[in-house]
Amino acid sequence: MTRRSRLAPLFFLALAAAAAAPLFAQEGFPPFTTDYPPEEFTARRNAMYDAIGKDGVAVVQGGETPVGYVRFRQSNDFYYLCGVEVPNAYLLLDGARRRATLFLPHRNAGRERGEGKMWSSEDADEIQKMAGVEAVLGTDLLGETLGRYVQGGPHAFWTPLAPAEGFAVSRDLGLRRIAEMSSDPFDGGPSREGRLVSLVRERFPRFEVKDLSPALDNARLIKSPREIAMLRRAAKLAGLALMEGMRSVQPGQYERELDGMAKFIYYRNGAQGESYYSLIASGHNAWWPHYNAGKRKMEDGDFLLMDFAPDVGYAQSDVTRMFPVNGKFSTWQRELYGFYLACYEAILHAIRPGVTAGQCMQDAVKKMDALLASAKFSKEIYAAGAKAFVDEYRKGADRPDAALGHWVGMATHDDGPHTGPLKAGMVFTIEPALRVPEEKIYVRLEDVIVITEKGTDILSDFAPRDIDRIEKLMAEKGLLKTYPRAD
Repeated sequence: MTRRSRLAPLFFLALAAAAAAPLFAQEGFPPFTTDYPPEEFTARRNAMYDAIGKDGVAVVQGGETPVGYVRFRQSNDFYYLCGVEVPNAYLLLDGARRRATLFLPHRNAGRERGEGKMWSSEDADEIQKMAGVEAVLGTDLLGETLGRYVQGGPHAFWTPLAPAEGFAVSRDLGLRRIAEMSSDPFDGGPSREGRLVSLVRERFPRFEVKDLSPALDNARLIKSPREIAMLRRAAKLAGLALMEGMRSVQPGQYERELDGMAKFIYYRNGAQGESYYSLIASGHNAWWPHYNAGKRKMEDGDFLLMDFAPDVGYAQSDVTRMFPVNGKFSTWQRELYGFYLACYEAILHAIRPGVTAGQCMQDAVKKMDALLASAKFSKEIYAAGAKAFVDEYRKGADRPDAALGHWVGMATHDDGPHTGPLKAGMVFTIEPALRVPEEKIYVRLEDVIVITEKGTDILSDFAPRDIDRIEKLMAEKGLLKTYPRAD
């Protein structure tokens, strides 16, 4: 036997070993999140065990493989409970044994040769240590596992019935997508959540299906110190992008240019995506609160609304500022924006822990009434718009389900109850809007607020709102002025 022939078997054994255990392509950063330790995920799962009880078993679906050349982002509830970023995964929570089992797809060696190692059920030992779960199995064993629970007697089967939140998705948008699909006569398919429930009922009719979404919403409502730190980072990047927008904007630019500038700041500083599509609306485009086309060329004299924020480690933000495209507030902009800003600050300063949102709003309305009584407007329609703004806010304050704004967390529009007093760890935005319909004028600001034990922490407060600071910042040279667009 020649030396070459003797070495050939060793060569092929080495190739087989490499295929069986390919090297990580993720060189230079950890394979599992360092944003939260395993014990934080364990505490979150413990809250779910308490919610489902000893006769309950819960299954949470992970996100689907994305379509196209798109990086995978895990669905929020799944990530919240285990931190594992693998598509088409399932998490089973056993309420009686307080035991978590991850079900992952098996290794795809062919795909790994192109993209690098991906976590699979074959990595059970490593994943158990990293995520703190008790077991890791292949997804092909999920049905058998559920069957064993049925054999032991009737069980409650818990699963989130609300649509999953993924990349730039809040529940309201998820529900809208399902509604539009169901209205399509050539689609009409069930939601992914509905499909899961249908299959479980068909295969295991002894299960009593129950909704896990309310328990998850309640758990996610109060943020931990680590979650608040991530939200602070997201708000910081949102504010920095808005400030750069103030420096960079000038007549003749397109709205989309500010979108690109903001994304540069987000991604350069570690964001994994955007919380939502950019709402960059100049002139009358701002009249539509969720205008997002970004195609208009901005003109001298335009008042610009910029509402945009990043996704930083599954923490979202939602911050809005308004500023003049030419860098100087006009007479009418100073008049209306100045009045609105004073009312907005009155709302911010009325927010505090231990009282309901309605009480905070009612306190703010007293100051808003005084501001309205002393304000002078150059046009009757401006005075009417200001009065309507205050009156509308008063009506909202008197509602039993009064809300200052919307919750923020893993989704831009987090869900959860709006009843009871404000508590430390709650995070939300305020975004009241003043409108003058006759001239299609729309004025709105938005900040992210954390309730603390003693007061509030406005995460986006550093991004200027007052006229003088905005004009001073706009006099500086920004990125888009330094790097003009290509011809």
